[in-house]
Amino acid sequence: MKRLLPRALMAPAVLTLFLWMIVPLVMTIYFSLIRYNLMQPEQTGFIGLENFQYFMTDPSFGPAVMNTLLLLGSVIVVTVVGGILLALLIDEPFPGRALVRILLISPFFVMPTVNALLWKHMMMNPIYGVLAQVWIFFGATPVDWLTDWPLWSVILIVSWQWLPFATLIFITALQGMNREQLEASRMDGANYLQQLRYLYIPHLARSVAVVVMIEMIFLLSVFAEIYTTTGGGPGDASTNVAFLIFKQALLNFDAGVASAGALFAVVLANIAAVFLIRMVGKNLDK
Repeated sequence: MKRLLPRALMAPAVLTLFLWMIVPLVMTIYFSLIRYNLMQPEQTGFIGLENFQYFMTDPSFGPAVMNTLLLLGSVIVVTVVGGILLALLIDEPFPGRALVRILLISPFFVMPTVNALLWKHMMMNPIYGVLAQVWIFFGATPVDWLTDWPLWSVILIVSWQWLPFATLIFITALQGMNREQLEASRMDGANYLQQLRYLYIPHLARSVAVVVMIEMIFLLSVFAEIYTTTGGGPGDASTNVAFLIFKQALLNFDAGVASAGALFAVVLANIAAVFLIRMVGKNLDK
């Protein structure tokens, strides 16, 4: 009875969560196996794996996968390295530290669409943008970032938004660091680089694993920044898997192919999750 009562009380919540997850997944699998184009509703029927074949043989598929991996890796490197440096910079007490921390963290709370619009019009515009004015001030020709460097522009935009998150995690980790150990290392003659290598970095290993795991989960589905700024172009220069699924679903009105693409994204995310869980597990065991 002691076991039955808690399980009975938890059953409605567990069942609701199960249905909330399983029903969309089953519908996605169903639509991926049939012909279902909204422009041709009369043409339907079971077609097996043709939707997957069509999605994976799309000329945009290869560039989209490569762009997804490049965006994912670049943003993680920028945020982890930059987050550690910023956390170390503001870890020591100084006048106005609380205000600086608030300003550093605030970009993370900006909505992705607003973030993209700010960078598109205020920073990267080749005529009146801040970066263009800096280029002109130094006598250089302004760069049309979203046309000449579309993917790297998206990487910069996404990195700017996720850098505060990484910084916040690393600041929190540094607050729990053993200060007596640092003082002892100073008394033994260790310089700052030695402290960084043997004390700070090992202490932040778990936090780095957590940041990488969380960012990878969310960055696989980056969409608003691409849609708002480059529209996946020029050509496929800034198209990722999420945006390719959008093009198949809404621009081509092919729900079957889009469902196949969504399942491919799920598989890709699970492959990444296997490595992440192992990496996090190793760091937690240390």
